[in-house]
Amino acid sequence: MSMHPIAHAARRPDHPAVIMTGSGKQITYGEMEAAANRFARLLRTYGVGKGDAFAVLLENRIEYFTLIWGSQRSGTMLVPISSRLTAPEAAYIIRDSEAKLLITSGTFAPLLDQIRSECPRLKVLVMDAGDASDFAAALAAEDASSFPDQTAGMVMLYSSGTTGRPKGIRPAPPEDPDPQAAVPLIGLAVMGAGMPTDGSMVYLSPAPLYHAAPIGWCSVVHRLGGTVVMMEKFDPEEALKAIERYKVTDSQWVPTHFVRFLKLDPAIRTRYDLSSHARALHAAAPCPVPIKREMIEWWGPIINEYYAGSEMIGMTLVKSEHWLAKPGTVGIAVHGKVHVCGPDGEEVAPGTDGLIYFENENLPTYHNDPTKTAEAMHPKGWMTLGDIGHLDSHGFLYLTDRKSHMIISGGVNIYPQEIENLLVTHEKVMDAAVIGAPCPDLGEKVVAVVQPKDMADAGEALEAELREFLSASLSKIKMPKLFDFRPDLPREANGKLYKRELRDEYAARAKAEGVAA
Repeated sequence: MSMHPIAHAARRPDHPAVIMTGSGKQITYGEMEAAANRFARLLRTYGVGKGDAFAVLLENRIEYFTLIWGSQRSGTMLVPISSRLTAPEAAYIIRDSEAKLLITSGTFAPLLDQIRSECPRLKVLVMDAGDASDFAAALAAEDASSFPDQTAGMVMLYSSGTTGRPKGIRPAPPEDPDPQAAVPLIGLAVMGAGMPTDGSMVYLSPAPLYHAAPIGWCSVVHRLGGTVVMMEKFDPEEALKAIERYKVTDSQWVPTHFVRFLKLDPAIRTRYDLSSHARALHAAAPCPVPIKREMIEWWGPIINEYYAGSEMIGMTLVKSEHWLAKPGTVGIAVHGKVHVCGPDGEEVAPGTDGLIYFENENLPTYHNDPTKTAEAMHPKGWMTLGDIGHLDSHGFLYLTDRKSHMIISGGVNIYPQEIENLLVTHEKVMDAAVIGAPCPDLGEKVVAVVQPKDMADAGEALEAELREFLSASLSKIKMPKLFDFRPDLPREANGKLYKRELRDEYAARAKAEGVAA
């Protein structure tokens, strides 16, 4: 039995493939199949052949799946662009990926003129344009019958640029070029996460589609014949409402979503029927132990956590029952083999922190950046995402932090994740980021940038309360030297924190004050 929307469209054309929670718009498998075939032809009409790239700059909307499945059968490279980027940043990705076509919407009209001037040869189609560049009109002009000469396309994601210029992650070509061939994520979804294969899955996706996890898991749901329920934008109460309304069985989250859920008023939290919800996946960042424990108490032992990256070099997975026995673990390897290495590249003993590598047959490269690819490689051919952590004696992995986030203060290595995880558990804190800022005495000083639940609480009294709260768990050297209260933090909609923005701000401030960076 083929696990692909093509097969599901033939068997169950009227089954809903996507439902949007805000607008209520729906598309069936039959409609999605016709649109995907039209789009595969449209790509050829616009000169995007096998192996060529096209870029997508879109909000969460139903047509995104037309692009995904049209590209996936036409052998092209889909390059999703983050909707929070500036025009120069988006133009950089378009040029770097050598995209021949950009598909965007009226939402991004303010950026288009600048993108066009920086990419003069770029062809552009705009959703809702209503003029010569209108996407819907161009799509309608193409034939909806089965696309000939099909071959599997790929997605090239760009790293979010949290530590510098975004880098294109070029996946290894698929082992089987048939678009309907099985992909590794199917096995992980079914065997690891327990997702059903009978088409009964209703999957809630709260995050932007231009990220690795939403685009990857939503594609898997469609391969398994399920329904994707997609939020235009995450809101904690709206997400609970959607679980009740659509009888959601599966979902995917990041720790920031969990924090937002737990900050809801208890009366709101208990208002909705979540009984259909059988499996909840989460990833993207280490989850503070008290937060996850509270989520399991509320939702039950349905929460499965995995650790992976956009690079898909490997994956670990842990179910609730194993996590409760080993709080803080991100599980054991289910894809690839984990190695933890010291600065000399030698593997370290269980319980010792080091750089995490995955051993795998199929590894990606960084597009146009052989240096970056080489830096991520171990002499033995393993690859790292740049995360620090350790294995226990049973092979369970624990994450400490990203190597690039480490603060060196007075010669001591400090991992901000530990301090952030403590801060967000305080009842008056909505969000927190900990960074290193230039300091003449220590090299770097620890700065906590905190978003209070209520900005009216910001000030000396809250700082004193947080210092006292942290002092129970933190050594003096790790205690923030400075607390900076703000109404919000620079976060991606998928929960990823843009620390670079904060670090750059503090480095510029230090420079202006004559402090050596």
